[in-house]
Amino acid sequence: MVNQKGYCAKDKVAKAASKARGDKKGKKCRAMRTDGAFIEAGEQDNLIVQKLLEDPNAYGIFGFSYLDQNSDTLQGAVISKTAPTFENIAGNNYSVSRALYFYVKHAHIGVVPNIDKYMEKWVQNWDGDGILADAGMIPMPKAERAKYAKAMKDLPVLTADMLKK
Repeated sequence: MVNQKGYCAKDKVAKAASKARGDKKGKKCRAMRTDGAFIEAGEQDNLIVQKLLEDPNAYGIFGFSYLDQNSDTLQGAVISKTAPTFENIAGNNYSVSRALYFYVKHAHIGVVPNIDKYMEKWVQNWDGDGILADAGMIPMPKAERAKYAKAMKDLPVLTADMLKK
């Protein structure tokens, strides 16, 4: 998504625009337009693809799998000379992409039925051979998978500093 913090901090054009507007924290950079130029389509990726096919000058924000599945009719936006390829996204080089996160409340452990099994399913399937990759998600590097698998076992209390990393 174009309004990611990382994009606003990394992209030279976005940084310069934020600086020129006195946008020290990048909030304006991350804000969506409210003048009608941006149309919210929610999680309806098929609808976004349909709208893009109707208007060749439009941009859409959706998951890489939809771009990959529609590469015969859609073109990904090159940002800072970087194309949205599997390799660039997996290598964290495409500045407007981000990882998928989910958080589990400590209060739900042992209370919400099967939440532990749900978490285990994620760990079992987030490598390149799992069902998440089959669904079009790009697997995180092995070292990161190990780090987050450990976190799912240890269930550390999240702090603001942990979320900034």
